Amino acid sequence: MLVLQTYLFFPWVLKIIASSKLPNQQIYSMDEDSLPTIAILMAVYNEEEVIEKKIYSVFKSLYPADKIRFYIGSDNSTDHTNRIIEKLQAVYPTLSLKVFGQRTGKAAIINQLEAQVQEEILILTDANVFFEQFTIYELVKHYKNQDIALVGGNIVNEQYKKEGISFQEKKYLERENIIKYHEGLIWGTMIGALGGLFSIRKNAFAPVPSNFLVDDFYISMHTLASGNKVINELNAIAYEDVSNKITEEFRRKVRISAGNYQNLAFYRKLLWPPFTGLAFCFFSHKVLRWITPFLLLIALATNLYLLQVNKIYQVTLLGQIGVLLIPLMDALLKKIAINLRLFRFITHFYSMNLALLVGFFKYSTGIKSNIWRPTERNQ
Repeated sequence: MLVLQTYLFFPWVLKIIASSKLPNQQIYSMDEDSLPTIAILMAVYNEEEVIEKKIYSVFKSLYPADKIRFYIGSDNSTDHTNRIIEKLQAVYPTLSLKVFGQRTGKAAIINQLEAQVQEEILILTDANVFFEQFTIYELVKHYKNQDIALVGGNIVNEQYKKEGISFQEKKYLERENIIKYHEGLIWGTMIGALGGLFSIRKNAFAPVPSNFLVDDFYISMHTLASGNKVINELNAIAYEDVSNKITEEFRRKVRISAGNYQNLAFYRKLLWPPFTGLAFCFFSHKVLRWITPFLLLIALATNLYLLQVNKIYQVTLLGQIGVLLIPLMDALLKKIAINLRLFRFITHFYSMNLALLVGFFKYSTGIKSNIWRPTERNQ
């Protein structure tokens, strides 16, 4: 039942409650002189394949050009990333580059960039997330409402291949975006902005500890813990390609999973009192999902223990074993170019939960560094 709560009942309840709610009405219009000046902060490491396209997407925005400042921190990039940025600085005077001489980690770079800027609204983004012309405005328009301190974006994944897991990952992320939107719409408690695209008031930003792996979740939860509203804006669209390799996506999810348990330990106090919108969303959306692999193991162990009590438990055990074998069947079918979406969704589900399990043990052994390697894209 707890697994069904996080994956089925919780999104369904949110959808029903949200149907009677209106989005924030206190917004800036596009032509207002009072639109705030914004600082875009981005850490990069060896992003020569995408950095030029990224910068162009930012400065082609319809947001007033004189109110955009773009600060990039290069984490000891060893390819042509720095050279490309330096070339574009001649075209875009408000583009700034700070080069770090040794690997520092995304969070540390963002912390240092944030400490140096004066703009009241920050946008945090990744190099492979490309803006639409209205992306910046949609992320910023809500800040006319002083109760709102963080606005998440809507990252869309357009390309996918049937032979990998990109379609399943795309559908998963689309569903996540809707859940986050409903959480923000109902209570102003969106649980965790997507790290590739979100905005925040500078006075609400919290420097991320040096060993935390999931900086976006840490920042989002700190904002909520401070009593501010956090929402998701579905019209703040940007584009990102999704990983198609199960092994590459698994590596990324292990890292995120370890960071999730860090954040759970740090922000567990937000689960009490339990009858608030924040606690309800945190527990149902995140905590239950993070403990799902343990719930699945408990269900299997309980089924084995009850095997001799009633024949029904023999049937349920066969069902559990059958579902567990589907990822193996999916892998075998893939070798002969047969790709069944249902099987691939089940493979995706179990790979996510295995990543959570591995991430938990990684967290348990201690995390000393948040230095990252970008996920392979366009596979």
